[in-house]
Amino acid sequence: MTGWQAAPTPPQVADGRTPLWRGHNVFRVVTFLYAAVMFFMFFNSYERPWLAAICLGCMAVWTAFTVWRYRTRAGRTDRLVAVDVVVVNALFLLNEFILTEAHMNSSDPSVVTVWHSTGVTAAAVQWGMKGGVTTGILAAAGNLLVRGRTGSDMALDTLLLVGVGLVIGLNSDTARRSTERLAQALRAEAATAERERLARSIHDSVLQVLARVRRRGAELGGEAAELAELAGEQEIKLRSLIATNPETTEDGETDLAARLQVLRTARVHVSVPGNPVRLSEQLSADLAAVVREALANVDKHAGAQAQAWVLLEELPDEVVLSVRDDGPGIPEGRLDEAAAEGRMGIAKSIRGRVAALGGKISLDTAPGEGTEWEVRVPRVPEPKRRRGGQR
Repeated sequence: MTGWQAAPTPPQVADGRTPLWRGHNVFRVVTFLYAAVMFFMFFNSYERPWLAAICLGCMAVWTAFTVWRYRTRAGRTDRLVAVDVVVVNALFLLNEFILTEAHMNSSDPSVVTVWHSTGVTAAAVQWGMKGGVTTGILAAAGNLLVRGRTGSDMALDTLLLVGVGLVIGLNSDTARRSTERLAQALRAEAATAERERLARSIHDSVLQVLARVRRRGAELGGEAAELAELAGEQEIKLRSLIATNPETTEDGETDLAARLQVLRTARVHVSVPGNPVRLSEQLSADLAAVVREALANVDKHAGAQAQAWVLLEELPDEVVLSVRDDGPGIPEGRLDEAAAEGRMGIAKSIRGRVAALGGKISLDTAPGEGTEWEVRVPRVPEPKRRRGGQR
């Protein structure tokens, strides 16, 4: 017997935005060095040189701190990035008290200079295109507020600030989606490996015992035969369970075939396509509920020994489900009588669900010839029309 082992953990997925963060850190250091050079070049022309020195010192401390924090994934928090944006813009607004009027009206760089744009790059990497563009607009507004004028140079600064947020934000969104897809693929791979491991363990232990009980009970007969039948049903359910993977995809779809296979028992035979039948989560759940209700009616009305067959077919535009049994069938008019008496199980749970999905349902039955329900549902539900016709 194979011993049980700890389930393997899926490998951790590296953040796809890490290269963007590295680029941001390099850009912040380079722009700070450029600002330091400009500081010494224009030091004597500042209205308050001492305040310019304080501003540059704060830039140095904040550059060192954020570069250190942004090196690791744990340090790239929303709170830190928000504080980063506030600090960068606050230091830039200090230029209002540092630069002279002549400096304001010229194209000479401020104390913060292009280091100002690093707040935009940090927000774009963290929050994507929307965050980058929004922060770029805020930075451009601060630039216009400090300079107090418009012109071609100001228009160029605005374009660069917003454009940087847009371009880097788009790259960040793409990297984030790629990371999520890779993580999902690795989870699915780990789940498949775990399912295969469990299948081997169960096959070597539980399934072998159940199979032996089923065979031996059938040989002994009597009460042992009843136990054999129960063991056989559990064996089939276990085999179906370890063979399916109803995981939801990134697009919110699940495999209907996997949902139906777990319904297989000694009396219920399920036939599905070899490939996954991926439908929306809601549609898949509703169709599985229709099948369960139909099988419940088989148990209730067709007898304890009745066999049932579930068939799933996938067509380009629709999904076809049929549930058939070899019971005594439904006499003509019996369903109408049940509805009139208030017993609406079939009418509501089966016909009602199918109608809500925009599908069609048909019933083929006759006394002594069993019952077959056939359900046809479009893969994409048609939008409901408004009352009063189209406008």
